[in-house]
Amino acid sequence: MEEIKQYFEQLVGISASDWDVFSSQLKKVEYPKKAKLLKVGQTEQHLSFIEKGSARLFFPGEENDVTFWFCFQNEFVSAYDSFIQQLPSSYQIETMSPAILWQITYEGLQTVYKTTEIGNTIGRLVAENLYLMKAGREHSLLRETAEERYLALFKKYPHFLQEIPLKHLASYIGVTPQALSRIRKRIS
Repeated sequence: MEEIKQYFEQLVGISASDWDVFSSQLKKVEYPKKAKLLKVGQTEQHLSFIEKGSARLFFPGEENDVTFWFCFQNEFVSAYDSFIQQLPSSYQIETMSPAILWQITYEGLQTVYKTTEIGNTIGRLVAENLYLMKAGREHSLLRETAEERYLALFKKYPHFLQEIPLKHLASYIGVTPQALSRIRKRIS
């Protein structure tokens, strides 16, 4: 739980009383590799902070999944659109490695918003961060080549790329696994 406390202290500073309220709403959950955190049609009930491990967000397909996001240690993972609207998700979330998550429910987050001084600021900053990541992803898909997307991901998360199976990485950057192999060979 110390990692999430440090995250919020660096982000906004959090009083002891606000932390007590927030931390009382958190639940530590451990998942094995390939655990389904959310399936298509389910409504997201958690905003999760990854203490350890990684996850991917994807649209399942009959032949191939389409991976559109990765989340790693010290980041939040959630089908956030489903979470804030409390509507069924059109995509899934799966762990890529064994993971330790600190989860807060939708109802728990509403309690934090109502009963703490910093709750609304935390919610806004988390939402802004998720929006910026999404906007960056859209920009990347529209303006960069697959090789540039791969290099950017490698630059940002060099120590995590070994956790990602080649087929998921290829799907994320929008190429076949064979094309990704050629990209990797060319830049190595």
